[in-house]
Amino acid sequence: MKPVVLTVTVFFIFFSSCVKQRTPEVTLNDAADTTAKLKYTGVFMNGPWGRVSGKAIISQAYNGQFSLVLDSVTISNGPDLYVYLSKEIQPVNFISLGKLKATMGTQVYSINGMPDFAEYKYALIHCQQYNHLFGSALLMMP
Repeated sequence: MKPVVLTVTVFFIFFSSCVKQRTPEVTLNDAADTTAKLKYTGVFMNGPWGRVSGKAIISQAYNGQFSLVLDSVTISNGPDLYVYLSKEIQPVNFISLGKLKATMGTQVYSINGMPDFAEYKYALIHCQQYNHLFGSALLMMP
C-alpha cells in the first residue's frame, strides 16, 4: 500500500510542477508616443501555429530611440510567446524585443541600438519554447 501511495504522490508532484506558462489573456493599452515619426508599418498575418491580427509599427522618437508598436493586436494564446524583429519570416537571424506582454491591445517595445530595417523587415510573434511561428508582419515604409 505504501509504494502505491508514494508512487501516486510522486506522480502528482511531477505533473503538477510541469505547468506551462501562458501569456496573460488581458487587454493591454500601452501609450504610444504620438510625437514619434512613423518609419515602417505592416499588417500581421497568421502563422502556421497561431492567429495574429493587427498592425506592427516602427516609430522613432525625437531622441532617436526606435520602438515597435503592436497596434490593436489580437493574438491566440500560447506558451513562451516572444516579440522579434527578424531578417526572415522564420526566426533565424532576429532581435528579441522580449516576452509578449498580453494577447490583446496596444503594446510598445523598445528597440536597442539602430538595426538596419532594410534587413530586419519582419515583426514576429513566436513561441520560443516550441519554435512555432504564431504570426508575422512585413514592415514597409509608409
